[in-house]
Amino acid sequence: KQWYQRRVAITAGDFEVSENLLNMYLDEYDETPWDALKYLIAGVNYGGHVTDEMDRRLLMTYINEFFSEPVLNTPFYKLSSLNDMYYVPKDGPYQHYKDYISLLPNVDHPAAFGQHPNADITSQIRETHMLFETLLSLQPQVSSLKGESTEDKVLGLAQDVKEHLPELIDYENTLSVLAEERHSPMGVVLLQEILRYNHLINLIANSLSDLEKGIKGLVVMSEDLEEIFRCINEAKVPAMWSKAYPSHKPLGSWTRDLVQRVDQFFKWAHTGGMPLIFQLSYFTFPTGFLTAVLQTSARTNSISVDTLSWEFIVQILDDVNITGQPKDGVYIKGIHLEGAGWDKKNCCLVEANAMQLVCEMPTIHFKPAELKKKPGRGIYACPCYYYPDRAGTAERASFVVSVDLKSGATSPDHWCKRGTALLLSLDA
Repeated sequence: KQWYQRRVAITAGDFEVSENLLNMYLDEYDETPWDALKYLIAGVNYGGHVTDEMDRRLLMTYINEFFSEPVLNTPFYKLSSLNDMYYVPKDGPYQHYKDYISLLPNVDHPAAFGQHPNADITSQIRETHMLFETLLSLQPQVSSLKGESTEDKVLGLAQDVKEHLPELIDYENTLSVLAEERHSPMGVVLLQEILRYNHLINLIANSLSDLEKGIKGLVVMSEDLEEIFRCINEAKVPAMWSKAYPSHKPLGSWTRDLVQRVDQFFKWAHTGGMPLIFQLSYFTFPTGFLTAVLQTSARTNSISVDTLSWEFIVQILDDVNITGQPKDGVYIKGIHLEGAGWDKKNCCLVEANAMQLVCEMPTIHFKPAELKKKPGRGIYACPCYYYPDRAGTAERASFVVSVDLKSGATSPDHWCKRGTALLLSLDA
């Protein structure tokens, strides 16, 4: 159940059907029909449960490795990098296979699935978060030893959030600054982002004012205010504030991040000039921004936007050496790499260091390319997600775009099994 995005419920019935198919095709054909087996088992039986493209790619990566002629012909075929543990045992009686299985560990090492040892750390961190969230939900609402009540604590935190809220961006003034550019794809994106952030800032300010009145007994505490009270007490972001854009950051980090987000659009709106380097995570809808970049390129070059795709050029130089906007496309920074490291000198993926769960990518030039050919060997199509929850929600997907990166000394399948992906924002 190692999936990129969505957990898939695999049943015993799926295994039995696959086992029967395998027996039938192995017994009735002189030459093993690998393509048919891959399609029926990975594409139809198990693949019927998998709806996400990246998850299907992962499933096919495993099936292509294990459904091959060397598995049958190579003695003690190695199933993972743990050579002395996971292999295909030689033919023998039923008890022989039971004895082999009894030697396998009770808890599988991440390398058994082609994953980095850091995957264990990530799993343990998530389990710890779930444990503490459960303990926190069971904690009684009592006064602290210093005599400060829960209400006083929430009032103090609410006031702190209110004081750090960014100012509204002047929408009407932005229209004047942009002039005719307000009808351009990039101008439309800027105005839409301003409206969304202004609405969010007003929502936060009004809800905090109502919460203060509710705590003081001036208004009735509604269900929404009760929810905001509970979230602020637990340093979480209320659900009604998270509708603008998804995030798992705690309240303090989320507030600081909001200030930085609004600052990017305030400067853009105030000057009318686009930033030299964009922070893609600051857009509430980054896919809309990327579409606007493609539309701008299509209009500039008088070509159809349907013929455009992306070329990704990872920069070698530091950001201080970028003195102007690219001729075509945009520079994007602030993207994090999970499940791998990055070799700046050779511009390719490398193994992550121990305890290094994520690393920051250099600035990437997102360049529109007309009729781009499919990437060849040595290129890993790395999925980019808005935040660490790759599955997203029913209302909004987390997947943004697939970025082509050089796979380095290993094959793209290696990074697929590693679960390597790009993240626009983190949980901290």
